[in-house]
Amino acid sequence: MNDSPVGDTSTQAPDDQRISMAISNEMVAIYKAQFGRGPTRTRTHWAGPDIVIVTLEHTLTQAERKLLQLGEPARLRDLRMLFQHAAAETFCEAVERLTGRKVRSFISGIDVHADLATEMFVLHPEGYDGPSRGASRNGANGTAVERDEDNGRR
Repeated sequence: MNDSPVGDTSTQAPDDQRISMAISNEMVAIYKAQFGRGPTRTRTHWAGPDIVIVTLEHTLTQAERKLLQLGEPARLRDLRMLFQHAAAETFCEAVERLTGRKVRSFISGIDVHADLATEMFVLHPEGYDGPSRGASRNGANGTAVERDEDNGRR
């Protein structure tokens, strides 16, 4: 196993390795911009032809670790998920740009006790020309929602 701290791609074909390494690097940059620090280890793997899974280790900030110490893992998980999904467009744009394919679904998760996060991207088939998951923010019923940027209302 490759123990490189960022972008372990040891079991993938060369083209997939280049894309996976680039996705890992983009995820690190997004995490740094969003949380003020990046993970210490990031791995990106393909799970079949249409699924990209990124694992990121040691992403919690000092303040987030304090929430754990205070016995607030659920609150920490909820806050992290709020930020992750608020930035879904940023995550999806990076994967779409690097793979040349549109994202069908973006699923984000974190185990706050293990300090391990995952970002999963289910891609549309090559050649798909419809809307992307990253291009619109969806309401509860899956329809696009426009927001009035001045007051946050829909």
